[in-house]
Amino acid sequence: MILAGETRAGKPGFPWLVFLHGFSGDNREWQNIGKKLPDYPQLYLDLPGHGGSQDIAVTGFKNVSQLLSKTLISYNILNYWLVGYSLGGRVAMFHACQQPEGSAGLIVEGGHPGLRDATEREARADSDTRWAMRFRDEPLASVFQDWYQQPVFASLTDAQCDELVALRSQNNGATLAAMLEATSLAVQPDLRVALSASKIPFHYVYGERDEKFAALAAELHAERHVIPNAGHNAHRDNPAAVAACLAQILRLRIKDIP
Repeated sequence: MILAGETRAGKPGFPWLVFLHGFSGDNREWQNIGKKLPDYPQLYLDLPGHGGSQDIAVTGFKNVSQLLSKTLISYNILNYWLVGYSLGGRVAMFHACQQPEGSAGLIVEGGHPGLRDATEREARADSDTRWAMRFRDEPLASVFQDWYQQPVFASLTDAQCDELVALRSQNNGATLAAMLEATSLAVQPDLRVALSASKIPFHYVYGERDEKFAALAAELHAERHVIPNAGHNAHRDNPAAVAACLAQILRLRIKDIP
């Protein structure tokens, strides 16, 4: 079993860019950014419970990481950078901490490195359980209307919120709920120490209006990049700036490209 995805060809000798979307997204989420990086071969994946991987259920982060490894092998991807947003960023960080073969770099946008406090974990478990129940039992449009009222999305305009609700309501509530529970922050390990020990380049991207993740970024041993005029979903709020940021990171980091 492998994850569903779409590929885009690039130039010989360039590393692959493997894009991972956020919760309730799919492989289309990063494609506007990828179009601005045409030299690099690209793989856009659907995470379990989402898009073409909707029928894939997982038990936790280790299971997702193993699926990702199998998927990369199936595409013969031997040299790659992971680029992940939010949930995709958390998956990318966990995977990078396993020191997988072929991992050349890590770019995370608005991904949480993990909770440190047991009380916070308990509160998050309760919260995610309640959300999962709603995703299973209620119309998705109603659930996502409330989902985007969470403080992390405070920078969204009403029009942006309505657009996202319409887009995300195309999902399957039951499979979203299962993935939410399997990859809750309550069960994610704190990755800070493992990320600090990793030898691959680690870049952290966040919107200037995303105060929560600006603070988290400061706790990480990563090169930090602030995206202007953007909130938590920086690549959606300011795609041109995010694409330029990724291009600069890759240009400075990647050597010996023909």
